[in-house]
Amino acid sequence: MRLSVYLDNHATTPVDPRVLASMLPYFGPKFGNAASRTHPFGWEAEKAVEAARRQIANLAAAQPREIIFTSGATESNNLALKGALEANRARGRHIVTMATEHHSVLDPLRRLERLDCEVTYLPPRPDGLLDLDRFRATLRPDTVLASIMYANNEIGVIQPIAEIGAICRERRVIFHCDAAQAFGKIPVDVERDHIDLMSLSAHKLYGPKGVGALYLRRRKPRVEIAPQIDGGGHESGLRSGTLNVPAIVGFGTAATLCDQEMEADSARIQHMRDMLKLRLTTDLDDVRVNGSMKHRLAGNLNLSFAGVNSEALVTSLPDVALSSGSACSSASVEPSHVLKALAPGLEHTSVRFGIGRFNTDEEIEYAASRLIEQVRKLRFLQPA
Repeated sequence: MRLSVYLDNHATTPVDPRVLASMLPYFGPKFGNAASRTHPFGWEAEKAVEAARRQIANLAAAQPREIIFTSGATESNNLALKGALEANRARGRHIVTMATEHHSVLDPLRRLERLDCEVTYLPPRPDGLLDLDRFRATLRPDTVLASIMYANNEIGVIQPIAEIGAICRERRVIFHCDAAQAFGKIPVDVERDHIDLMSLSAHKLYGPKGVGALYLRRRKPRVEIAPQIDGGGHESGLRSGTLNVPAIVGFGTAATLCDQEMEADSARIQHMRDMLKLRLTTDLDDVRVNGSMKHRLAGNLNLSFAGVNSEALVTSLPDVALSSGSACSSASVEPSHVLKALAPGLEHTSVRFGIGRFNTDEEIEYAASRLIEQVRKLRFLQPA
């Protein structure tokens, strides 16, 4: 047993040792700049970048030229949203999204609102899913973009992306999808799902931090975006800056491993998730599951423990790494906006469990025992 059981795999995942091994040469002898086209050092780096581009495109059922490397999903979301609005200004200024999106979608949209865009924030159904009829009715002739995340980072709910994409295609609305949590964990197919723009992150699928990608549809139909970082014309002029070759190589390796092992990983992870849920809901009263269990990432469990403050619970368990919300907003004292939209009143009692590739049954048993112990203790100390 490690000092701390890590059950926060939605915040970040450990780098797979095979990913690290693939990266190490590019910190050493293979140190070239991929934009240096006049000597072998640059050619070797460029070759590695293009191989990774193919690996990532393959996992998304995309074309390699449709993958633009960025520093992560936050940058990809900003490039997609701001870039699409700038490039398609003549088509309209209305955007549709959900109130449960990640802050890296919601915050850029609030900035766009200050620049005279109009954004409609749709609430989730009680199970966390988007109401498709309401979504369809919200689209207008001047709606230029819809942004709906593939799988929620807090409650793990998987949206009906193919249906959403089909509605957008029918109405000629650009469809952006933040797939940071879904990519590598469930099959993603940009053609089947009618996705036009898709944000990805390596560190959510056992790759390194600080690298991500944006899928940009180049055909049927071709989607235009405006660059948000200028200076050098890298990545087809859409994202200037020297490429992080070691991290990109790691991202590619991580994508290939997910492609090869996704089915087996998912089955084992879901077994552990269900084992944890059964133990906690059997041994504790007044435990509520937040979000649909049917449409959910295999490794996600989000539970509300009645009468227990989630921050107090998480703090009381230094030997079990858990979260009471999104890691990207952990510095904020505000309660989870996702839980607030889904189940008002429960946002202060909810805990997110993120189970991953390197967890074991023994760790799940240990974490469950510690949770049960601390919930009972806190309920005794702070009775409702």
